[in-house]
Amino acid sequence: MKSGIDIQHLRVGQSYSKDVVITSERVELFAKASGDFNPLHLDDEFARSTRFGQRVAHGMLTGGIVGGILGTEFPGHGTIYLSQDIKFLRPVFIDDVLTIKLEINEVIIDKNRLVLTTEVSNQRGEKVAVGTARVLPPVSE
Repeated sequence: MKSGIDIQHLRVGQSYSKDVVITSERVELFAKASGDFNPLHLDDEFARSTRFGQRVAHGMLTGGIVGGILGTEFPGHGTIYLSQDIKFLRPVFIDDVLTIKLEINEVIIDKNRLVLTTEVSNQRGEKVAVGTARVLPPVSE
C-alpha cells in the first residue's frame, strides 16, 4: 500500500475536495458501528413527525467521513487523526451529496503536524459542518 503525502510535500493553502453521497445504507452501517439507533436516523415514519420531516444522518457520520478522507486520501495512508473541532450547521439528509473540502492552514515541521480547515457543504451549496482538524501526516521512509 502506498504511503500518503509526507510533511515535506505539504504547504499552507494546499487543498483537497471530494463529493460523497449519504445513502441510507451508509447511515445504517454507521448506526451499527456506533450503537446510535436514534429513530431520527433510521425510521422514516418517526422522522416524518420531527421538525426535519425526514431522516437525518448522524452528525458524527459527517465527521467520520472527514476522518476517512484524511486517513486514506489527503494527506493519506499513514496519517494519524489527532483532533477535530466541528460545528454542525444544518442537517444532512439521506441522498444528500456532500462536498468535503480540506485546506491546510498550518504546517508544523518540527512536530510533523498539520492544521486543516474542514468544510462540508450539501448539493445546494449550504455549509452543513465546519471545523478544524489536526493530524500527523505520514513519515516518509
